[in-house]
Amino acid sequence: MKNRQWLIIGVIIMALIALPVVWYLGSPLFIDNPVDEAFPFEVPAAAAMAAMSEEQKMALEAEFMTVVPDEAALDALTEADRMAVETEVLAAAAVVMSDHTMADPMPDAAAEWTAVATGAFAGADSLHQGAGTATIYQQGTQRVLRLEAFSVTNGPDLHVILAKDPMTDDYLDLGSLKGNIGSQNYDIPADVDLSQYQSVVIYCVPFHVVFATASLAP
Repeated sequence: MKNRQWLIIGVIIMALIALPVVWYLGSPLFIDNPVDEAFPFEVPAAAAMAAMSEEQKMALEAEFMTVVPDEAALDALTEADRMAVETEVLAAAAVVMSDHTMADPMPDAAAEWTAVATGAFAGADSLHQGAGTATIYQQGTQRVLRLEAFSVTNGPDLHVILAKDPMTDDYLDLGSLKGNIGSQNYDIPADVDLSQYQSVVIYCVPFHVVFATASLAP
């Protein structure tokens, strides 16, 4: 009888020891651990921005870009957290990121280039504005996309893409946007079937956000 009592006591003691370990290991499976961290960048007030020198603004923009999350970090977030971060980052970008102007000339022997498709830019929404024209020029097997009288709301990691449709994932990335204002050229590979692409899109890569589009037509 006593042996049975000691056995029961031993089982109880072992259970009391094991219970905290089991709770520690198992609790993450069924207990939420909400996180609501602020975007780690303080956006200066408009008056403070206006008082900054160009060098200070450039330094602030560089600091801002170091804390913008990349695609991998964003993909690890829940949809709700991703949307919250997107809102904060793009709102901060509108204040902090300076305009960057480009002035690419027409390709050499401009008179020999033929315009094969063109379209006018329009902003994607009230926050993301765009203007100017996108024209594809061809000379033999060489093709170039030229943006003229161009402007778009600035943002992090904007790219120029040729899309089969403005809202599709089937596209050709021509590279990073050189500047959010001014004329600029982008080479198009010779083996690309241009008839498959009907739009030029200015696209924010990390947040998968369209900033501006131009529908192409002959």
